[in-house]
Order: sequence, then C-alpha cells, then structure tokens
Amino acid sequence: MGGSEHAQAAMVASPARHPDAPKFADLDKCVHCGLCLNACPTYRELGVEMDSPRGRIYQMAQVASGQMEAGRAYLEHIDLCLACRGCESACPSGVPYGRLIEAARTEISASIRRPLHIRMLRSFIFGRVLPSRAWMKTLGAVLYLYQASGLRAITEGSGLLRLFGKIGRVAPLAPAAEVPFFFDQIGKTYPAEGERRFRVALLAGCIANVFFARLNEATVRVLRKNGCEVVIPGDQTCCGALHAHAGERDHARALARKNIDALLPGGYDAILTNAAGCGSTLKEYHELLESDEGYAGKAKQFVAGMRDVTEFLASIELNPAMRQLDLLVTYQDSCHLLHGQKIRNAPRELLSAIPGLRLKELPQAEICCGSAGIYNIVHDGIAASLLESKMAMVNLTGASVLATANPGCMLQLRAGVERHGGGQRVLHVVELLDEAYGPGD
Repeated sequence: MGGSEHAQAAMVASPARHPDAPKFADLDKCVHCGLCLNACPTYRELGVEMDSPRGRIYQMAQVASGQMEAGRAYLEHIDLCLACRGCESACPSGVPYGRLIEAARTEISASIRRPLHIRMLRSFIFGRVLPSRAWMKTLGAVLYLYQASGLRAITEGSGLLRLFGKIGRVAPLAPAAEVPFFFDQIGKTYPAEGERRFRVALLAGCIANVFFARLNEATVRVLRKNGCEVVIPGDQTCCGALHAHAGERDHARALARKNIDALLPGGYDAILTNAAGCGSTLKEYHELLESDEGYAGKAKQFVAGMRDVTEFLASIELNPAMRQLDLLVTYQDSCHLLHGQKIRNAPRELLSAIPGLRLKELPQAEICCGSAGIYNIVHDGIAASLLESKMAMVNLTGASVLATANPGCMLQLRAGVERHGGGQRVLHVVELLDEAYGPGD
C-alpha cells in the first residue's frame, strides 16, 4: 500500500489511536521493495513475510487505518522482531523502522491486556528494578551469593535445569555478578592522567553496575589515560532503553527527564556510554520528548553531546603509549551501534591502533547475534539459532578474542562460546584498550 492509499484509508476508517502509535508519515516511507528482507534475522530464520520488516510495516498500516485489529496475531508478529534495525541500514527509502517498532509496541501495550503474571513481571522489572539502585544491589547480592556458594555451578552441572523447560534453557544466560559493584563509584570524579584535555560524563547504566562493573572501571581508566577528567554524575539513572524497546514509553520518558536534569547542567565536552544499546536510546531522547514543551529543547541539547565511548575515543588523538598485544581479534558489530547509531569504523579503528593486534573481519558481522535486550530469554529458540550461526562464523576466523561494543551482546556471545565456540575470550573494545594501556592505579 502506497502513501496516498494509506492516507485515503485513514480518512475512510480512522480509529481512535494512541498518541504514540506509528505515524502515517513514517509508514508511508516504506515502498515495500523488499531490500530489507535479507537483512532481517527473523525473516532469514522463519521465511515468513509477516515476520519481515516489510510485512510488519504492512500490518502497522492496516492497524492504523482500522482495517486490521491490534490483536494477538499482530502482537506475536511485532513481538518476534529483534528491533536490531538491520533493515534501516538496508533501506534505500530511509524508513525509521526503530521508531515504528517501538511505537507499535507502545500501542499494543495500551490496547492488549496481557496475562496477570506478565503484567506483574513487567511492572516489577520496568517500574521497580531497573530504575532503583537499591533493588539492583539486592538482586545483585542474591545472584552473587548463588554463584559464590557454588550452587549455580552445581545446579547447571547436574542437568537438573533441563527438567524446567524454558527456565532451564535460558538460565545459563544469566550474567555473573561482579563484586564490588560499580554503584559506589557513582557521584565521584576521576582526574585525567597528565594534562586534562576533556571533561566528560559517564553514564554507568543500571544492570551494568552489577554485571559489568569491571567494564565500567576499564572505561574510566582508558578515558583518564586519554586526558579525560571523568565525572560519574550522582543523580543519573537507567537510560530507559529497555523500557522504550518494550513499549513502555512513559516510563522511558520519566527516566529521560531525570538523566537530562542530572547531566545537562554539567557543561561536559561529551556525555559517554559504553553500552551501544543504551546509546541508541540516549541519542533519541529528542524524539522521545518531542511533545514535551519543558524538555524538548533540553533533549536536543543533551543528544548533541551524547557519544558512544568508541565514537568519542576514535574522534580524539589517542594516547599511543600502549604495550603490544599479540592477539588475533574479530569484531561483532553491535546492532544498535551499527544500525541504530550508524557507527561502523570507530571500534575497528581503535582495535587497529593497538600495537600487535591483528583484526580479522567477521563474516556477516552486521547480522544480530540474538541478544536484543531480553529477546534471548523471551524467544530463546530463535535467539539460539542465530547464536549458533554467529559462532560458526566466529570459529572460521580462528580468532582468540571476540570483541564487541555492547554488554548485552557480550552476554550472548559468551554463551555462544560456551555452547559452540573454541574458548575465545569475549571482550568489549574498551577492555582491549585497557589491557594495552596496562594495569590501572
């Protein structure tokens, strides 16, 4: 259906729509050419038109015009999308698919009543756990005791988890809690090593403070080595990425306002994140808050200063005082860095700057590994198939290190190494830079 047909259908039967529902202006950009099909992981796996970007946009348009109900079938097709945004990179028409899929999920959340246990779980995770340091610390401590006591190793090694179906299948994906947590560093400022060239703010994330505390510490060290005074603002909170991806846009907006208030007044040279999935949403705060008179302008200012840490480091004169790392490394693109933020070269440039490191390109590095936030838990079958295919490509490279630029990808890829790999280390690009710069203070 073309743009004029969408408009005509809307005039004929225009149902009352959610204010965040997919916009006709965005839907009309799709000319249904099909160039997105091969870039879509779910279409590659399932071969079902309605589970392709083109098919999902067609369904969104049908719902928008009142010709199709936003029912269970619609939910299933929209929910199966990884929101990897690979279709955006392939699209010649500039369809903002990421914005469309989040809008569709928001409309679904408002119109379809999920089972009680699902509603309670979503409310607990999105409303209480992710924005709360207290909840994150508590759950992190419980998980740490579970693994430190040896109970996790016993449970997973015994095979008992197989008796619990899906829970047993996804349990090995649970990350390891890293003690001490990074929460104690929030609110602190770290001076640059040598002459101060930049003053930057670091968004520490929410889950990352428990499960990627060492990555956050490595990020601070690398920035300091490169002349950055690193501020970790005390009033920062969860970025809202998981909320936005799941259709909880009002929650995401509340978190966005808190982060803008916490960071914008600081006048930093850059606001940084080491999580590509978070960065994609942080760079779209201006879209999230475009109808908020009090924050629309502030959001644009915030976005103007927002950078992925690899993007920032690749844009400055890098400190060359690195030791040699004799490693063969391959790099897996984070979907939200490559397709969401359009950043491909920066991570590769940083890896190539490390003395002795040999970078071997990964075949199909642009295809999603199957992580996609919590997709590998909700749709573990498709995610596992994508991961197996990814690891086959990784093994072909012969690399001993698999690098990426997003914590969620790291979790998935580590599971892939356990199941299908050859003992590769899975590291963030910044962690390799940290190794090259040597131990911290």
